[in-house]
Amino acid sequence: MRKKKHRRQKRGRSLSSSAMNELQQLIDDMPCQRDLLIEYLHRIQDHFHCLPVEHLHALAKVLGISQVEVFEVASFYHHFDIVKEGEKRPAELTIRVCDSVSCCIAGAEQLISNLKTISSDSVSIQRVPCVGRCDSAPIAVVGTMPVSKATVGKIKQVILVGNNKDSAPQSSILYDQYVESEGYQLYKNTLQQNDNNKLIEILESSGLRGLGGAGFPVGKKWRIVSEQQAPRLMAVNIDEGEPGTFKDRYYLERDVHRFIEGMLIAAHVVGIDEIYIYLRDEYAGIRELLTQELAVLKSKLKQDLPLIHLRRGAGAYICGEESAMIESIEGKRGMPRQRPPFVAQQGLFNRPTLEHNMESLYWVRDIVEKGSDWFASQGINGRSGLRSFSVSGRVKNPGVYLAPAGITLLELIAEYCGGMQEGHSLYGYLPGGASGGILPVRLANIPLDFDTLQEYGCFIGSAAIIVLSEADSVRNVSLNIMKFFQHESCGQCTPCRVGTSVAVELLQQKQWNVNHIHDLSKVMQDASICGLGQAAPNPMECVIKYFPDEIESEV
Repeated sequence: MRKKKHRRQKRGRSLSSSAMNELQQLIDDMPCQRDLLIEYLHRIQDHFHCLPVEHLHALAKVLGISQVEVFEVASFYHHFDIVKEGEKRPAELTIRVCDSVSCCIAGAEQLISNLKTISSDSVSIQRVPCVGRCDSAPIAVVGTMPVSKATVGKIKQVILVGNNKDSAPQSSILYDQYVESEGYQLYKNTLQQNDNNKLIEILESSGLRGLGGAGFPVGKKWRIVSEQQAPRLMAVNIDEGEPGTFKDRYYLERDVHRFIEGMLIAAHVVGIDEIYIYLRDEYAGIRELLTQELAVLKSKLKQDLPLIHLRRGAGAYICGEESAMIESIEGKRGMPRQRPPFVAQQGLFNRPTLEHNMESLYWVRDIVEKGSDWFASQGINGRSGLRSFSVSGRVKNPGVYLAPAGITLLELIAEYCGGMQEGHSLYGYLPGGASGGILPVRLANIPLDFDTLQEYGCFIGSAAIIVLSEADSVRNVSLNIMKFFQHESCGQCTPCRVGTSVAVELLQQKQWNVNHIHDLSKVMQDASICGLGQAAPNPMECVIKYFPDEIESEV
């Protein structure tokens, strides 16, 4: 038998000393922790406008993990761009144009076409999903600078001036202003009185429910997590990637410390010493604001504070799902976990975790100061509480509107949004963002709240309302949404990964195969692991149910 020749070189990529030196300079001020992998990747991406493969190899060496582990995380997130040795690196400046529903009906496709004239080796054009600014559609993001109601002229001006980095919003109430209005006094009183059970009872009586979409009662969640074994952690979800949703950004831009105080009160009541804030990457200005104000808070507030970590998302809609977000905070791919165990029992780093949407915490101070009855009594049409509606589409005045729970779409448009745009009449609407379904004008008088839309095949979710007129095709809207879900599926489960792709093909047919669509919907709803696959069929099912005349028209 012939002897096998011994390999003279080890398997794998040789380590570049220059890449190692550059990496160490980029992350020199950061601790060496496996859970910070995504933060390290951001440092590299920000510096090189991509992820050079030799720097990923160096990062694996620094963390003591395999190259495969680094590559599988880096390739999962849309905001990372891996470049192999010898490949051309991307342009230094990227213009991202949102192509989700609100931007498309405001002219995003024409804008993308027109922008081809300024594409070059130094400037690239990229279509992206919702960036959380639907009230100013169409939106382009030049570097990290958002351009509202974007035109080619506006974008050229940003490039010419060189102002392509978003900065902290100037409209937010800062620490000193907040303290002048008795800010953090409730938190101080909470620390002194230590009547945690009373505060939980106030939240329970108020009826406040989670405002990220799932609607789980806030007080009940506090009680459940507080009964778990310490140490307990908190994860705050500000990764509002649902097309049509921008309320979290709106509140943070105006009163960031009201959210922070609510977060600190929750941490004390539940017995939490460490908090992780997960902020979507598109909100660069808010990240700067939070970094700045958390530092001020730490230097000025004399009370002991829990450790607060600000983590940066990387462009994955799936990380809005609580367990996928937790995986991402741990520096992994954002794959939803199987349940049980539930996050409240075994969440972040396998510890009991209080997971909240930003807005759920934003209301804590008002509810405790004004009383649970104040909040509970706000609703109309048989409902209870207040809702923050992100309204976009064919209305005169899109924006975030705080309105009584149970308000109807007709009331919302007339009383808050200034009516429909000139020349447009109401045709239909999305009551809960991309995943909440589509309803016709004849059902525009349903009270908008949790539990009121399910019988119609819809749900309110994060209260993202997209208003459609007769100028819009719900058939095209449903196709736009399904392409979004196809793009954002994490790929973990077959019903969602394959189902969204098959659904796109079916929705592109001139005549829809209704029976095939129903069968596909049932498989996706019954067998998908998380809410993305389970809710993805809602829009196309609503088109079949409420807009039958459109299912045989041209796409």
